[in-house]
This record gives sequence, C-alpha cells and structure tokens, in this order.
Amino acid sequence: MGLEIERKFLLADDGWRAAAHRAIPMAQGYLNDLSVVAGGAQKASVRVRIEGETAALNLKSRETGHTRQEFEYSIPVADAQALLKLCVGGLVEKTRHLVQVGAHLWEIDEFAGDNAGLVVAEIELDHADEAFECPAWLGRQVTDSLRYYNLALADRPFSQWSEDERTAADVG
Repeated sequence: MGLEIERKFLLADDGWRAAAHRAIPMAQGYLNDLSVVAGGAQKASVRVRIEGETAALNLKSRETGHTRQEFEYSIPVADAQALLKLCVGGLVEKTRHLVQVGAHLWEIDEFAGDNAGLVVAEIELDHADEAFECPAWLGRQVTDSLRYYNLALADRPFSQWSEDERTAADVG
C-alpha cells in the first residue's frame, strides 16, 4: 500500500526561486469531483496527470491532513490526453519547481490558468513527526485546509476565491 505524508505551505516571498534547480510543467484533471469525495460517496480521488513527457493515473484517499493512501501508475501520454477530456471540473495547470533544502526536496507549485496567482510549497516526509528545515521563504501551513488541495482547485479555482478567502488564516 502506498502512503503519502506531506505538508503544504503558502509562501512568504519568492526567495525560493534562486534555489530552484528544475521546473516541470504539469496539467492534471480529475475523473471524479470534490462533492463525491468530500461527501463520502467515493473514498478516493482519481487524477490523471501529464508531467513533462510522462503521464500517470493517481488514486488518493479522501482524508484531509498530512497522511493519506496514494497509488500511482504510469500510463501512456496519449491515454492521459484522452482521459483529460473526460475529467470533471477544471484543468489544473502548474509548474512544479524543485528546491533542495537540507535533506528534503521541496516542491513549489506555481499555478496557471484559473488558479494563477496561487503558489504552494509541499514537502513529502517519511513519517508524520519527521523534523524538517523551514526555509525563510516559507509561509503559513495549509495542510489541513481543503481548499488548497488540487481536487478542490479543479472544482473551485483560486480565481473564484474572495479576497477574504485568499488571505484568511483559518483552515477552511
């Protein structure tokens, strides 16, 4: 069984850009929507993603928080392109920037399209209480805030958020 342990953060500034050593364009969509996953009708999101020159089908359990089951399977890019046309909600487009900080690799997702203006940092960990270095450019943690999950961004993109939602310190 695959297990993903990750934390999500907003960014305090663009200081990470100088340390980014790779940028990967991504386009992804979901074969189910937020309402069926969050409402419990389905217990996992089903995502198709084209990442650079590769593609994958991904299933992720519905729990909110830092630990979820995750399964990912490589698929042909042509299949992924066809599956993206079957997705519900919007396409999530982003560039993933990779930044090494100490022993950990940070993934900085800079969103485009309907989610332009949103930038989120993620770190994957080996266990939930693992210590990691917090770089100066790191902002507040949003791991438990559903609206920052890609499935939620496909359903209700950043461009539709109110100014209050964009700056709120809550975890809603």
